[in-house]
Amino acid sequence: QLQAFGGGLVQAGGSLRLSCAGSGLIFDDYAIAWFRQAPGKEREEVSCISSSDGDTDYLDSVKGRFTISSDAAKNTVYLQMNSLKPEDTAVYYCATGGSCLTSPKGYDYWGEGTQVTVSS
Repeated sequence: QLQAFGGGLVQAGGSLRLSCAGSGLIFDDYAIAWFRQAPGKEREEVSCISSSDGDTDYLDSVKGRFTISSDAAKNTVYLQMNSLKPEDTAVYYCATGGSCLTSPKGYDYWGEGTQVTVSS
């Protein structure tokens, strides 16, 4: 089971940190990804971290602004989001899979989303 939290309302230029906590899953065995979905748009991968080697990837539009990290002791993955823009507004989800893939179909377990709203 995954639990995502940390969303909220923030002004453009602000920051938020999302957390994804796993229970019943050992994150070390999985790749953990953050996806987002804005109204009327497809779900897209924002970032992913491979627990096996620590490799990360990012959506081009968030590179340099978002940072994904993991805390194995807490079985938690974080997404630090800085310099937020109105176009980052979406419901953010965390998911686990065997490896980092851009397609949502590559992920087996999903947490409930957390809303991020960035005002201009």
